[in-house]
Amino acid sequence: MNTLYSFRRCPYAMRARMALRYAGVPVDIVEVSLKDKPAEMLAISPKGTVPVLDADGVVIDESLQIMRWALAQNDPDDWLFKDDPGAEVIMNMLIETNDQRFKTSLNHYKYAERYPEQPMEVYRMQCEMIAHYLDLTLAEHDYLLGDRLSLADIALLPFVRQFAHVDREWFAQTPYVRLQAWLQRLLESELFTSIMKK
Repeated sequence: MNTLYSFRRCPYAMRARMALRYAGVPVDIVEVSLKDKPAEMLAISPKGTVPVLDADGVVIDESLQIMRWALAQNDPDDWLFKDDPGAEVIMNMLIETNDQRFKTSLNHYKYAERYPEQPMEVYRMQCEMIAHYLDLTLAEHDYLLGDRLSLADIALLPFVRQFAHVDREWFAQTPYVRLQAWLQRLLESELFTSIMKK
């Protein structure tokens, strides 16, 4: 049996769970207390961060690698856009921008009191530059790469969700209406609601 060490509200764990569920990979999910991490998890992944997948002895402890592994098992709706080489370039660029630049700015925005070097609004503006770009990307389609879901949509979703939730009232009145609609559509999807059940 495959085992996923997870933490329900961790954005990296969320996207791993979504990919595994979509791919139909049977997995036993172990909810990890970050203050009391299980010895079995630390034995196979000493860095101690979630998610960690033990796939029949093969250990994968990076969320994006878990997602790609799941899609290699089964990708029924072609989230990888296999027949479109240009799509892979765009997908990788979106995910890299999210995981490097957006995530860093988001941490500063969410926990601005820990980063007094700049006012919170500066960190929010850094996030907004990427939010604005995503909103433009959604100008002609419902999803980031077209009219159907891709790996990029699922990889970015938990982080855009976090960004929106720092100040929901502020986010609701921004001009990013396409990004708001994209976020709402994904948050209401069966795929997302199913992986967030307690």
